[in-house]
Amino acid sequence: MINLNGCGLGLRSDFLLDIKKSKFQPDWWEVTPENWMHMPKIFEKFFEEAVFSRPTVAHGLSLSIGSADKLNRKFVKQIKTFLDRYNIEFYSEHLSFSSIDNKQSYELLPVPMTKKMVNIIADRVKEVEDIIQRNLILENATYYLVPYSEMREVDFINEVMEKSGAQMLLDVNNVFVNSVNHSFKARKFIDEIDKSKVAYMHMAGHYFDEESSLKIDSHGMPICSGVWKLLDYTLKQIDAPVMIERDNNVPPLKELAVEYKRMESICKAVRNDK
Repeated sequence: MINLNGCGLGLRSDFLLDIKKSKFQPDWWEVTPENWMHMPKIFEKFFEEAVFSRPTVAHGLSLSIGSADKLNRKFVKQIKTFLDRYNIEFYSEHLSFSSIDNKQSYELLPVPMTKKMVNIIADRVKEVEDIIQRNLILENATYYLVPYSEMREVDFINEVMEKSGAQMLLDVNNVFVNSVNHSFKARKFIDEIDKSKVAYMHMAGHYFDEESSLKIDSHGMPICSGVWKLLDYTLKQIDAPVMIERDNNVPPLKELAVEYKRMESICKAVRNDK
């Protein structure tokens, strides 16, 4: 587990300028380096005020840890520079790949869940950690097609964490979405995940696509009741910090604060019962 207390929120440019005049402040922020490394000057002062006033973690989008391409060491060095500049100790990414032939797709694509891929990712994790001089945290990603696999998702994730030494960012919404799309029990997944590896957790929204009959992890909708219930179930087993991601259709900060307070109340209720 990482050294964070309370609940967090993803920092977005949509409400950055409203933070200072708002009465609401999360306990900590999560920022996406790719969105802030080359920010317009108008945002820089407000961004620095936010991240230096609260503990902050970084959550990347384009590391492509499961890619067949060689690691983009120049990009990883840029990440390290960003983390150092803003005194960010913790850096998480996705257990997926996004680059093909050294071109970035900016899509989180699924990796084959195989023993060979476990070894590939474990080696890549060590290479990244040597550069950033920090432990890497990997998130369970959503997927809509299943590439060739020889094990269940939960077993694959557990083996990656064990072999690589990485910690896990447990996305509760992603567990819910994948469980519906791929017909497994979300609570059983939570029961079987290696809880000692979970550093922190994500909450987010999704929608149902009628054309494909799939739940789509959009980060653009309010969190649904099923995901709230799964969070409650998860917190009874895993005492880790939790935060809200909202990347699309980002509402005003005061509306996000309502969801945040609901999450905070669930966390407090579970922890007071323990």
